[in-house]
Amino acid sequence: MSTNKLQQLWNALVVIGGIGIIIAIVTIISGWTWGPHVYTVSAGCFALGQINTPIHSTDPTIKRLRRQQIFGALALVLAALFMFTTNGNEWIACLTIAAVLELYTAFRLSHLLESGKTKK
Repeated sequence: MSTNKLQQLWNALVVIGGIGIIIAIVTIISGWTWGPHVYTVSAGCFALGQINTPIHSTDPTIKRLRRQQIFGALALVLAALFMFTTNGNEWIACLTIAAVLELYTAFRLSHLLESGKTKK
């Protein structure tokens, strides 16, 4: 499989996983019993796609943001684990942390990569 096709696959997994996460959160709030299962599969797809999406840069800021982004993706999966193993709402705290990290890194990384003013 060529690198372009593989890149398209990872991007598709991120998009499908992201949409699935939003749908799953709505179904969990509404009380649907399969909501956590949909969330788990969606978070897994999102994390898998995001972790395998390469960003080639030697800039330390981009590397730091990339590590934060991967940590956020893993926190999404950890929130799925908390849904099944705890009786409380610990998963909401983990999901909030993951969402803040993902949102911050998405905006910062896109800004740095598009500006081209990174340290080489």
